[in-house]
Amino acid sequence: MFVTIVLDGVGIGAQPDSHQYGDEDADTLGHVCAAARPALPHLAALGLGRIAHLEGIEPVRDPSAAYGKMQEASAGKDSTTGHWELAGICLAEPFPTYPNGFPDELIDRFLEVTGCSGVLGNRVASGTAVIQDLGEEHEQTGFPIVYTSVDSVFQVAAHKDVIPLDRLYDICRRTREQICVGKHDVGRVIARPFTGSAGGYERVSGERKDYSRIPPAVPVQQVLQRAGVRTVAVGKIGDLFAGVGFDDMQKTASNAEGVEVTLQRMRGGRGRTFIWTNLVDFDQEYGHRNDPVGFARALEAFDAAVPSLLEALPSGGRLVITADHGNDPTTPGTDHSREYVPLLVYGGSSGHDLGVRASFIDHAASVAAYFDVAFDETLDAGARPF
Repeated sequence: MFVTIVLDGVGIGAQPDSHQYGDEDADTLGHVCAAARPALPHLAALGLGRIAHLEGIEPVRDPSAAYGKMQEASAGKDSTTGHWELAGICLAEPFPTYPNGFPDELIDRFLEVTGCSGVLGNRVASGTAVIQDLGEEHEQTGFPIVYTSVDSVFQVAAHKDVIPLDRLYDICRRTREQICVGKHDVGRVIARPFTGSAGGYERVSGERKDYSRIPPAVPVQQVLQRAGVRTVAVGKIGDLFAGVGFDDMQKTASNAEGVEVTLQRMRGGRGRTFIWTNLVDFDQEYGHRNDPVGFARALEAFDAAVPSLLEALPSGGRLVITADHGNDPTTPGTDHSREYVPLLVYGGSSGHDLGVRASFIDHAASVAAYFDVAFDETLDAGARPF
């Protein structure tokens, strides 16, 4: 069994090219540890404090895991790009983004294809803020709230009592298939349902649905699947790959649920199984909301779950803890940040310094090597199993 847990947005220091993204001062873990001093004894025991200097995190003498960090080689710093690279797919060109909102021709096409009479928003916005700003007008007009971020996303928010969930999903599916194509082929179209009333609207994260691009090459989980390895996606992983390569997908509404589902799958797993989990709260609830204290508490909650994860790992198994990008809650703005990601590998050789990996594709090469499955895509890119 090979289990990978992605701590969404938990970067560990600016990459050499971070200035090209405006992120030269980013250091998600470093700044969260300095600002809020989370107690992370179990992650420290694995070797987290050996990867970089983190205030309050001891660099233990004999870590129980191999440790290092990975540098993103693809252009971009969003979840799709990061996860695709973890799966062995490197992108030379970034997905399209819309810092000034979507062009008129795209919105006109949206209205034509979906049958909506109008839209609200059409700007770069925080998802939690935009529903508070426009939710009441949305209830009055029935127009969906359309917005984006600095990531390559086309997001549609709607109150469940105004636009029923099935209708919202249909709008987003049509947007993915007929509108966000060609030069507007964004990384994800995201359905964002919410409930409540003016001044107290709340997103329903468990019913969010992502409509992603189909991966342009074969991801590692599809190679494993074809070789008879059972592949399991927990959290938003399945959405990021449009379901490609997974036998079993289960969405989750929180980090706690993600950990619990992962433990269930680990304990119930039989034979050759690859489990890939995303824990999104770090990014969604705290990074984007500039909340280092909440971020720290979420890290502590995950740390408390680490012993259970290690105990559930069968003999000879591997557990990888890493991330997909940074999201420093202490820096101005609410964007993702171009950072190295931590790498902890439990099982096999412990205490080994894995160094700085030149690309996230080393993860794909490592999963393939563990199951003794050939995966030429990673080899062609010069990947090195850890």
